[in-house]
Amino acid sequence: MSSFESSASSQNRIRALDARLVNQIAAGEIIERPASMLKELVENALDAGATSIDIDVDNAGVKRLKISDNGHGILKQDLAMALSRHATSKIENLTDLEQIATLGFRGEALPSIASVTRMTIKSRELNADQAWMVSSDGNNVTSEPVPVAHPQGTTIETRDLFYNTPARRKFLRTDNTEFKHVDQIVRRMALSRFDVAFKLTHNGRTVLHLPSVSSDDPRRVKMVCGDNVPDNSLYFEEAREDMHLSGWAGLPSFSRSQGDMQYFFLNGRLIRDKTIIHAVRLGYQDVLFHGRHPVYVLYLEMDPAGVDVNVHPTKHEVRFRDSRSVHSFVFRALQRVVGANAAETGSLTVDAEHGVAVAKPKTSSIAVDNQLQLTQQNNIVYQSDSHYSSSGAGFQNVTNRLSQDQVREQIAGYRSIADSVFRPSPDGATSVIDTADVNVDKRSFTTQADFNGVNSADNKSEAIPPLGFALAQLKGIYILAENSQGLVLVDMHAAHERITYERLKQARLDTKVVQQALLVPVTIHVSDVEVAVWNERQSLFSELGLEIEQMDETVLVVRSVPEMLAHADVSQLVRDVLSDLVSQEHSSRIEETIHEILSSIACHGSVRANRLLSIAEMNALLRDMEATERSGQCNHGRPTWVQMPLSQLDGWFKRGQ
Repeated sequence: MSSFESSASSQNRIRALDARLVNQIAAGEIIERPASMLKELVENALDAGATSIDIDVDNAGVKRLKISDNGHGILKQDLAMALSRHATSKIENLTDLEQIATLGFRGEALPSIASVTRMTIKSRELNADQAWMVSSDGNNVTSEPVPVAHPQGTTIETRDLFYNTPARRKFLRTDNTEFKHVDQIVRRMALSRFDVAFKLTHNGRTVLHLPSVSSDDPRRVKMVCGDNVPDNSLYFEEAREDMHLSGWAGLPSFSRSQGDMQYFFLNGRLIRDKTIIHAVRLGYQDVLFHGRHPVYVLYLEMDPAGVDVNVHPTKHEVRFRDSRSVHSFVFRALQRVVGANAAETGSLTVDAEHGVAVAKPKTSSIAVDNQLQLTQQNNIVYQSDSHYSSSGAGFQNVTNRLSQDQVREQIAGYRSIADSVFRPSPDGATSVIDTADVNVDKRSFTTQADFNGVNSADNKSEAIPPLGFALAQLKGIYILAENSQGLVLVDMHAAHERITYERLKQARLDTKVVQQALLVPVTIHVSDVEVAVWNERQSLFSELGLEIEQMDETVLVVRSVPEMLAHADVSQLVRDVLSDLVSQEHSSRIEETIHEILSSIACHGSVRANRLLSIAEMNALLRDMEATERSGQCNHGRPTWVQMPLSQLDGWFKRGQ
């Protein structure tokens, strides 16, 4: 054998890695920067039952990072073991691994951090007479425990991050950038546990001090995310079987250009899971302006056995055992909160300084099961001629006209529904109503004069509908109305578009999905995985109105589609659905496509600008808005109305100043 062959042979030998190198490799998986190191240590403190955590960093944690907690502490004989790989107090057997209820459990954080820093650990167990300290210099050498003065709990201090791996230190950013990541981690952890007090100090200056509060107290959210988040969100709670969802769902009008204000916690752990992200997106469907992202701070509690958190070293990704059930629960809960009508969710007020509409919820705490039911404050009585019989009479009630017999089994039927909202007048213009059919005098007050009398003389503002009564029409575009708070401005086209759209969707739900056979069946070549998914979920495709057959091992043939999608790209649509099912186990492609069509129909069939409306017609539109889900935004996410309170008007005109 030549010397070259001998050298090559020795290089390919399998050998055990050095313990220090093993720890540094593990550190590479979870320790990217000071913030990731901080996350692991704070999770350990929370798992130790801490109710107060102090974090002190110098140079963004690169030079020094110190975390002190008042948890149950570590025994003297366990201190050295804590720096050994795969040594943990949180799991003992496979059963524990299958139902993890703690944030950390791998037993890798401390030894990994110790391999790339100079670390000291001081700890005193509950009721112990003495605290003890161990240290490590990053060379896989741990000192013997020595006695020290320390209160109950644990303090871990690290210095000189990556001092022994200079190549990795080069990837760190400036102190300013690294501290932003540290601050973000502390805020996220503070949102996960309201009952724990947090304090963050940087270079000797206190940056964040958060006292403990109750789990539904908005003060923690205000301190972490800003005062405007809970003020423009709806707090809710919903439970089903072994799942409980609660938190703050931002109003659609309070959206952001980026998804940087989105926090979802699963059993106290912040996650970024594709199933959850998709469910939240669907919950906000039809109410967000294009390109906008919702704001939310949500908490899902469920049986730990129903979720696998041992998927990724950072534990941000999880795997649900029944992802469809979780997806449906989160989606439906958010849909009900976001879909509450205008009377329930509150209003928009005008920010005079910035000239924008800002959402103001009616209440910061609503219970989904009790308060999201549509409140019939209007006492509207529907007549057989499909007109209102109240002071808002005259605006045709499309809902009553949508019986199953009248809804055609073609897309033209939906178009006729939208078109029939208006009647052509003799002069060729389009009028909303035929005023001869109006039957008023079914309310306690039916005129603006009566309304003014109730509001001023008797002070019975509770009898005033949330959107008040119409005063006038501005430029043929906006409705001006007065309610108990002040002035309401309504974009009549946007508002009527939402009303029509919701009724079209309901009409479709009330009728059976109508299929249309394709004149030329569409052949689709797919992968083995996609065929397997199709075989497993054939019932779903049938429910969606798709008739698909398998012609070969990897060939599917589409023979029928929902009638509304007869002119869509069937091949691409089916491929997208299959792709969603493979990657996410669920798909909303078909529903979204149908909703886009219905939205377009509603847009073209709604009242246009420069359409003159009578006071009765405007009042009827206001009453319809109060009884319609998601009426605060049109189908494209634009606001449909804003509230200008009297105090704001007084401020503009310097009244009382």
